[in-house]
Amino acid sequence: MNLYENLATQLKDAIRQGAYPPGERVPSVRRLSERHGVSQATVVAAYRLLESHGWLEARPQSGFFARHPESAPPAAKMSDAHDSPCAVEVTELALRLMYNTQRKDLVSFGAAVPHADFLPLKDLRASLNRTLRGVDPVGSRYSMPRGEEALRLRIARRAAESGCQFGPDDIVITDGCQEALNLALRAVAKAGDIIAIETPAFFGTLQAIESLGMQALEIPSDPEAGISLEALTLALERWPIKAVAIVSNFSNPTGSLMPDGHKSKLVKLLSARGIPLIEDDIYGDLAHTRERPRAAKAWDRDGNVLLCASFSKTIAPGYRVGWIVPGRWRKTVEHLKFVSTMANATLPQLTIADYLTDSRYERHLARVRRAYADNLARMQAAIARYFPAGTRTSRPAGGFVLWLELPEGRDSMALHEQALAAGIGFTPGRLFSPREKYANCMRLAAALPWDARVEAALAELGRLAGRG
Repeated sequence: MNLYENLATQLKDAIRQGAYPPGERVPSVRRLSERHGVSQATVVAAYRLLESHGWLEARPQSGFFARHPESAPPAAKMSDAHDSPCAVEVTELALRLMYNTQRKDLVSFGAAVPHADFLPLKDLRASLNRTLRGVDPVGSRYSMPRGEEALRLRIARRAAESGCQFGPDDIVITDGCQEALNLALRAVAKAGDIIAIETPAFFGTLQAIESLGMQALEIPSDPEAGISLEALTLALERWPIKAVAIVSNFSNPTGSLMPDGHKSKLVKLLSARGIPLIEDDIYGDLAHTRERPRAAKAWDRDGNVLLCASFSKTIAPGYRVGWIVPGRWRKTVEHLKFVSTMANATLPQLTIADYLTDSRYERHLARVRRAYADNLARMQAAIARYFPAGTRTSRPAGGFVLWLELPEGRDSMALHEQALAAGIGFTPGRLFSPREKYANCMRLAAALPWDARVEAALAELGRLAGRG
């Protein structure tokens, strides 16, 4: 942990314990610098980090004042609870943004894809070589629709450690988490059906809904606790909702983490009505602490939750190895997989199965969790330093995406075009809503190694945002 982060933690604890009540001025930069024997720049960095997290408020010519983030408005706007279902059209914009991420001249905060430095490439190569040396002619045979048993066994064992009770035969291997989401939607709904989603929502889920001709119903969500159960209950009474789709752990884009109590209530709420829950848990392994949060699937007792995930954010995006635990829709999903792609490539499955046989994955996770937590803290500090006054960010406790809200009146789509011209990429907020809400919001991915180029790009992005 950096010096300024240690200082920020100490002051945050003092505010939490009541040493500085909300609204009370904290020590000046000079005074705290002398008290702790650190530079004034270190104090300023600590104060800006606390400001971005909602623990401090900067007042021009007056200094910094204590706040409690629990009493502050959320960084992500709450959706109108009276929204109606609507068609979705996001794929064209999403595809254009994806192509931009391939530009070599771009400092890309847009794609939620880990940099190669955050992937276990050396260990994967070793697993690949061992797999190729094996007696099984893996390159010349098909895998079955359900996927390789060795991999499904590893997935089931890891899931058991986080509270989910299912066996290897309950799993279907997919072409990444995106195919898992598509299969889940196809299994439980048809064209014209209404799918309730948290908002802002992962645009991959929106793309799947769009491609299947379904409708999306936005449900208000909190940037820390996730989807509002009260608003969802009202929506269930008003609309013929066919399924609910969420990211329960470290939601994309806000980073929200649904508390265990909420997960349990959500599962029971939907199970009682026979409405399936489609759960995307792709970021669950990337908690910034040592404890992995449980998936909502852990509370599923009747197969009503379709759990989707992949190794794309942790091991190898290019291997395209994901999975779905479809619950009572297992046969349907298996048939859909068979008639669409038949099966996944065999070699990547067995390579990852080999990689998961010992503690290498856990060591890798311990390293990247710290790296992403540090990257997000640095990014928040840079935003506090370079972006216009009134800019606010989410406070994720896992993953590597940050939701950012610019002052009212700023248009992130216009800013996106300006940023591209300056060699900087990010994802505009409009992409996370079928009704193109969040016009003044954006998602930044903190999945690049932190260096002077990254810092300079954020400084330039903040300067562009400040021009209005």
